Amino acid sequence: MSVLRINIVLFGIGNVGSTLVNQVIESQKFFLEKRNIDLRFPIITNSTLAFFEKDGLKNQWEANFAQSAIPFRIEDIIEYVQEQQLENLIAVDATASQDIIKNYIPLIQNGFNIVAANKKANTLHFDFYKELRRNLKKYDKTFLYETNVGAGLPVVQTINDLYFSGEKITKIRGVFSGSLSYIFNRFSSEELPFSKILLEAEKKGYTEPDSREDLSGSDVARKLLILAREIGQEFEFTDIKIESLLLPNLNEKSPKSEYSVNKSLFDKPFQIAKITQADEHALRYVGELDVITKQLEVKLISVPKSSPLGQLKGTDNLIEIYTKSYGEIPIVIQGAGAGKQVTARGVLTDILKVAEKIKIKEAVWL
Repeated sequence: MSVLRINIVLFGIGNVGSTLVNQVIESQKFFLEKRNIDLRFPIITNSTLAFFEKDGLKNQWEANFAQSAIPFRIEDIIEYVQEQQLENLIAVDATASQDIIKNYIPLIQNGFNIVAANKKANTLHFDFYKELRRNLKKYDKTFLYETNVGAGLPVVQTINDLYFSGEKITKIRGVFSGSLSYIFNRFSSEELPFSKILLEAEKKGYTEPDSREDLSGSDVARKLLILAREIGQEFEFTDIKIESLLLPNLNEKSPKSEYSVNKSLFDKPFQIAKITQADEHALRYVGELDVITKQLEVKLISVPKSSPLGQLKGTDNLIEIYTKSYGEIPIVIQGAGAGKQVTARGVLTDILKVAEKIKIKEAVWL
């Protein structure tokens, strides 16, 4: 069987992007032998610079990028892949950038499939959401984003499968944030200040690049909105009732430098929330979509430590999916919901799914 070469343009070489490159390099021989797929990165970028290498990255790619990357526009990338006649294109968005989203449709129109860890394209106004999918259909391209919810857990795919099988989903609830799961799991079981655990979560790469996005509830709200739209609900981000964990005097409007040095301000209010709970309870930050009442909420709750939510450990996510067929017993998906290794592996899984779709198309048309 002939080998299918896949050309990946990677936007973002931070924690997730660089881990993805290394995972691909480590497993290239395996993909060739077991799946007849040759994954290559002819272009990688950070926010301002791009490194072009038609034959793909080698082990020393970080040094090459540092020495030879040049400023770029999206038009340069499209022109390069056309000049080099690169086929089977996948643009991977491993950024948290708002700006890159506007390039999705031009990329699709120029032959790219999209795989995104970035959640923002799926949470902009619903008009953009529909326009993106209209272009995907028109140009016969694929957009996968399993890591938008639950890192490497199969949440989006499961909900998608249930919905398109005709199942009636009535409620989705759970801990959607690996970073906040980690923070509250430790805060509820250890005698440490909230700020110390927050700093450790940042250092481990569990939070967004700016952890205020996690504490504001925006990240959880985006995940809830993505799942709501997956089951045909036309909600906007503004429809979500969000209980922010930030403080009035230390929030998104504060300078980042001020936020960085004043995290100890979180310690007192969270300690009060902790000690005023009922006995044997734990704090958890959850998202909830009630399809029947059309309510979306993101909030801090107190649950018994003996409950499934109360027993969470590490960065685990736990998502409960209630449906008409399953009744009061929810489908539960649980596992590590944060970390560069699991997120990069989830992105890689999506890349391989797109590659298999391309392979099937070729088989049909040959």
